[in-house]
Amino acid sequence: MEDGNIAYHVNDKEINVDIARRKLAKKYGYDHKKLCYMEQLHSNIVQIVHDDTTLYKCDALVTNKKNRPLMVMVADCIPILFYDKVKEVIGVAHAGRVGTFENISKNTVQSMVNFFDSDVRDITVTLGPSIQKCCYEVSLEIAQYTKNSFGKEFVHGRNIDLQGINKKQLQTIGILEKNIITSPICTHCSNEKYFSYRKDSGCGRFSGIMMLSN
Repeated sequence: MEDGNIAYHVNDKEINVDIARRKLAKKYGYDHKKLCYMEQLHSNIVQIVHDDTTLYKCDALVTNKKNRPLMVMVADCIPILFYDKVKEVIGVAHAGRVGTFENISKNTVQSMVNFFDSDVRDITVTLGPSIQKCCYEVSLEIAQYTKNSFGKEFVHGRNIDLQGINKKQLQTIGILEKNIITSPICTHCSNEKYFSYRKDSGCGRFSGIMMLSN
């Protein structure tokens, strides 16, 4: 929250979002005019970024272009960042419950492999701050579906573990455990400076941003 809201689709003035995005670009040293971001759909759709800054309708972006920052916007969902240091390929993904259940992590890795010849053993993945199993309560039906589809270890009463499911999916496709980094921060209960949709449905969004530099 300390960087402000960076999403246009929430209840905020466009000028405020513009200012927040420019400040963020200055803070981290990239050109805000080259920022690529998504109209996030809660899907498993991955798009490849080339040389434009189109508003991509998807939930993951992948590129090998230099100086082309990619952004994912979240407020409880998991911001997932992918980096292949050998082929120099990056990706970002928005993993909410639907995207997680539909394998957005796996699809992002598969796009890196298919389009850029990445080796899964070279890909490092970071799962950023998100709502954790301590706070992510769902309906009994969804909890049962999670148990049946992914395993009882990801269900704690009516709470489910989205980070754990994504980690399992990444390992299943061949990402090495040592190359998966998971944040322990819960956006809902940690009192850290992150937006949480479950706390406030009218909240803004924070971001995960990646860029390959020259």
